[in-house]
Amino acid sequence: MSTIPWLIPLAPSRRFALSAPACALALVTAAGLAVFLAYPTYPAYDSLYALLWARELLDGTTPGFDGYRTPTQHPLLLPVGLLLVPFGDAGARLFIALCFAGLVALVAAVYRLGKLAAGPVGGFVAAGLLLSRFNFGLLASKGYLDVPYCAFVAWAMALEAERPRRGGAVWWLLGLAGLLRPEAWLLAGLYGLWIGRGGLIRRAQAALPALAAPAIWMALDLAVTGDPLFSIRHTDALAAELQREIPLGEIPHMTLFLLTEILKLPVLLLAGIGVVLALRARAVPLAVPAAVALVTLASYLVIATGGLAGVYRYLLLTGIGGVLFAAFALAGWARLPASRMRTVWMSVAIFAAVVGGAYTAARLSGPGLVRALNERPELRAELHGLLARPEVAAAAACGPITVPNHKLLPEIRWALDAPASGVRARSDRTFDATGPGLALAVRPPHDESAALNVYEVPADGTAIAAAPAGHALIARTERFEAWGRC
Repeated sequence: MSTIPWLIPLAPSRRFALSAPACALALVTAAGLAVFLAYPTYPAYDSLYALLWARELLDGTTPGFDGYRTPTQHPLLLPVGLLLVPFGDAGARLFIALCFAGLVALVAAVYRLGKLAAGPVGGFVAAGLLLSRFNFGLLASKGYLDVPYCAFVAWAMALEAERPRRGGAVWWLLGLAGLLRPEAWLLAGLYGLWIGRGGLIRRAQAALPALAAPAIWMALDLAVTGDPLFSIRHTDALAAELQREIPLGEIPHMTLFLLTEILKLPVLLLAGIGVVLALRARAVPLAVPAAVALVTLASYLVIATGGLAGVYRYLLLTGIGGVLFAAFALAGWARLPASRMRTVWMSVAIFAAVVGGAYTAARLSGPGLVRALNERPELRAELHGLLARPEVAAAAACGPITVPNHKLLPEIRWALDAPASGVRARSDRTFDATGPGLALAVRPPHDESAALNVYEVPADGTAIAAAPAGHALIARTERFEAWGRC
């Protein structure tokens, strides 16, 4: 039997203890596959641009990192895109499959971290809490890179928590994460200082691997745009152009709001309790995720001052830390031998889990989740069907296609295999949209949900949703209108 008494009531046999996590992971994988097949979602704006840039590279042209309101490029997505683009729409679906695989890997890493802190019970509770934070699944279903990024960092945390100052695989994982999000550069740099020993030179040598990701990122920017700092400048300029800044005094409130959005209120409160309990119990394995959560929070505050305060994806790693501390609040009793303290803790945790579950279930909208999963496929099918009509295609042959703003640019370019010059945004003041060609207009929504954000207009109120003067209506769907001029 196990040499740790508190494992005995949790695992009647060693075989069960070994097979239960594998079975649970298989169920999670099967559920992810079922969602992937049932809801044929496609990559969102940022990821679809990565595929477009890969296609441009395969066509022998320079990727348009500096296009109108293009997102920031992420170096790891370019080679992934080069592998997937030859498969066309199937390649876009495979991109979503990779994001779901990242979600499964993230769940496995969170289980491992929870198990290190509070045994198998802690692992299952942590994984369950993460899976019930539906933001992660929705992000994976839309192809956001944040889920694979979190998976890389979470596995780095798990390996480091198991064996401090491990190096090796941790460097590789942080390096891959650093090719998706620059926040990982800071994590890698701090890790280099943490494991470095023997004076300044040895510490500098240990930190050298941390320079790999930013070096690759800047080299790619330099090769494509001639500016090694292009991504940083472009992100700041885009945030300013889209007027995303909020007053500095509102950032603390926004931070708390976004963390609540990620974790939901019961888990956020449990996370606070878990921090206190972990400190009292000296749960050393949680020190690594706590450090990563704090560094991520600090980096978010820096990003927020640059105009991106409302993007909750930048706080996901802090949210994962919250999940782990909440799991410890619910399962930390498993660390204790049989005693009155263990019984009381377990009873209170069960009560808290029931109350929190009821609170969440009362506010959970099943139809809302289904609508979120169906929204993009439905819009995409409607838009592609409109573009395929002969009269619409004939108008498109007369000149560039124009759309209200930047949000629909990658979708139409991907659908028609069109260059950047063939699909333009009417919100781009450097372009005259009144010439011949096809103008897509957006019909007013029937509800408050403005899917794809296609209703965004410039701050000066310029009307870009409607077609330009001189164009005639040639086709209409529930959400879109096609106007042509030849």
